[in-house]
Amino acid sequence: MPDPQTDPAAIAAFLSGTVAQGWVQVPMQGDASTRAYWRLLGPGGQSAILMQAAENAAMATYRAIAAHLRGLGLCPPAIQAEDTTKGLYLIEDLGGDTFATWLEDAPADAQPLYAAALDAMLRVQSAPPPPGLTPLVPTRAAGMIAPLFDHYAPGTDVRQSARIIGVLQDALGRHAARADTLALRDFHAENLIWRPARQGTDRVGLLDFQDAVLAPPEYDLISLLRDARREVTAEVRIATIDRHSALTGRPVAATLAACAVLGVQRNLRILGIFARLAREQGKTRYLALMPRVWLHVVEELEHPALAELAPLVALSVPPPDLAIRRWGSA
Repeated sequence: MPDPQTDPAAIAAFLSGTVAQGWVQVPMQGDASTRAYWRLLGPGGQSAILMQAAENAAMATYRAIAAHLRGLGLCPPAIQAEDTTKGLYLIEDLGGDTFATWLEDAPADAQPLYAAALDAMLRVQSAPPPPGLTPLVPTRAAGMIAPLFDHYAPGTDVRQSARIIGVLQDALGRHAARADTLALRDFHAENLIWRPARQGTDRVGLLDFQDAVLAPPEYDLISLLRDARREVTAEVRIATIDRHSALTGRPVAATLAACAVLGVQRNLRILGIFARLAREQGKTRYLALMPRVWLHVVEELEHPALAELAPLVALSVPPPDLAIRRWGSA
């Protein structure tokens, strides 16, 4: 696939004849994937997003999930033009204010923003999911922490890593075995666009859902509340969990247990992914996020549902400062 970052002609040819032809191109910071983004700015204040991404199963999922979300009255970006052979997509710009950027300037707005995010999440969870998605059953979910041992703690004895995966699988089986709810999977403040001039769930733009799966209903909830990139206060976290529990009819104790187990699963995996990005791809900005992710793991391991797992993690998974020092000899 041609790389438009080094082949401006590919972009120009793709945009020729579209509404965005000749618009100013402003590079946007990428995410943890191999995708690249540009914001395109028109002479009259119009805007759109140019995305470079391989045409693969994830893009097929993106289209299917976007259509499903629009059918629920939610707000994913529409694909306005595409060239799948070059991996170029012209996408609707839902706005420039992510939850993260908005809350940097207006931290007092956290409660209404997270309440609006929960409303959008519950709209997703109240509808039957689209077909063909992979269920995040306990065996699969536990196995997904393998990057932790491959990249973050590569010296871990294989028997010990297998023990940690097995104990986590058991905890998931007891507290988060249900895998029948659509989870957008990266449901957090940098993937939510705040549009305060609109009403209801139309205020929340939804991004980055090409990795969607079937999962327990608490999966996206803990993704929102244990955010690697920004701190969510205990007050907001507790209020959001209580409201999710009340509106779904699930006991608070069960919701908290599922959140703890899924939070540990997510964040042990994230430590491994961030280590891989830093060590193998030179994306060292992810190192600065590791202490928060580690703290999330430590806090969730205090839940009684993880009493058997906690000492195993403490023995085998070092905190980020020690893990980084060990990488030089790994």
